[in-house]
Parts: sequence; C-alpha cells; structure tokens
Amino acid sequence: MNVKLSTKALIFVAFCPGAGTAATCSAPVRPYLPNDSQAARDYADIIRRDFETYITDIQSYLRCLEAERARAFQEAREVSQEYGRFIELIEQ
Repeated sequence: MNVKLSTKALIFVAFCPGAGTAATCSAPVRPYLPNDSQAARDYADIIRRDFETYITDIQSYLRCLEAERARAFQEAREVSQEYGRFIELIEQ
C-alpha cells in the first residue's frame, strides 16, 4: 500500500465524527483560590483539599488521554490497513 492511501485513511479517521469508539476523558475543574488572604486562611482546609483532589484528578485525566491516544493510533493503523485492502479489491 502506498503512503498516500495511508494518509487519506488517517485523515478520514481523525476528522469523521463517529468514526471510532473514543473514550471520554473529562478534565477536572480547576480549584478556586480566593484573592483575599483572610478568606484563604478561613477556608484553608477546603482549599487545600480542592487542590489535592485536583492534582489526583488531573493525573487520572492525563492517563485517560494517553490511553485514548494509544487506542486512536491503533484504530487508525487498522483502518488504514483495511482501506488498503479495499483499494486492492476494487482495482482487481
């Protein structure tokens, strides 16, 4: 299979809605930090917990994105190969 066919197949997979079964990775909500130092002190425990939760959640989010990226590349590779087989079939 030539390179142009692979590129076309990859573009098709990348830009067609519903072309694959993508995972949904939801970004965590950024924690709020008040500008007022008194409010920061008053709510220090809650704010600290929000930041710690965010750090844990952003790590999970990044792992999800990496897993989805790997899945998408594998799917694109498979679709590209299938497209090559399709072209071979119709050119016979």
